[in-house]
Amino acid sequence: MANIKSQKKRILTNEKARQRNMAVRSRMRTMIKQALAAIDAKDAEQIKTAVPTALSAIDRAASKGVIHANNAARKKSSIQHRAAAV
Repeated sequence: MANIKSQKKRILTNEKARQRNMAVRSRMRTMIKQALAAIDAKDAEQIKTAVPTALSAIDRAASKGVIHANNAARKKSSIQHRAAAV
């Protein structure tokens, strides 16, 4: 444990940020899995709803700095490419 007061505060804020980032990342991964499941099932109705929500979740994670912008672009491109193939 840190001895310096400011470092003790920093440990607390880092933990809060870590928890927040984990929640955003988990939600993003869930949405991606749902989109990919809809694409694999070739269900047009589910694809129309799942893909945009997954893309939105990816954008949200990138805007919050949880993932890098290039990582977000790569994930979005992959999902859109797979959806277009169906």
